[in-house]
Amino acid sequence: MTIDVAAMTRCLKTLSDQTRLIMMRLFLEQEYCVCQLVDMFEMSQPAISQHLRKLKNAGFVNEDRRGQWRYYSINGSCPEFDTLQLILHQIDQEDELLNHIKQKKTQACCQ
Repeated sequence: MTIDVAAMTRCLKTLSDQTRLIMMRLFLEQEYCVCQLVDMFEMSQPAISQHLRKLKNAGFVNEDRRGQWRYYSINGSCPEFDTLQLILHQIDQEDELLNHIKQKKTQACCQ
């Protein structure tokens, strides 16, 4: 599937932030709760929520509310999904920063 220039620009602009790019790469593998992302990225909850809001507004992630907790996963039905996959699969699985963040993965504290 192809996308127009405006959609590609929005896609690349959203992914141009390192934190959001890594989040999206992680979402290819599984869903995450906000509390897990806070621990993994060592960022404040408001900062993580701001990144997630941008990804959600772009249509790249789904938000699943379970009580007071929110879980995020990749939106496989967004128009840019094929493009997202192509981009995200280009990230080296052995990337030092990606692996550093993955190693800090915790069980969701909200379970």
